Amino acid sequence: MKSKEYLKKLNEFTPAQLEEELVSAKKELFNLRFQNATNQLQNTARITEVRKNIARIQTLIRAKAE
Repeated sequence: MKSKEYLKKLNEFTPAQLEEELVSAKKELFNLRFQNATNQLQNTARITEVRKNIARIQTLIRAKAE
């Protein structure tokens, strides 16, 4: 999913849904790192994409908390 589309989707979420999405993204990042360590990961760029998505989610959580 493109970053602009993902950001639009995230803007519609409530803070509780954002927290769930953050937990899900962190689990995905853990799994990707594990696959990368065992040489099973085909698309290593996905790690960077997930890290940026985590940052986007955290930014929105802070913005909605204010």
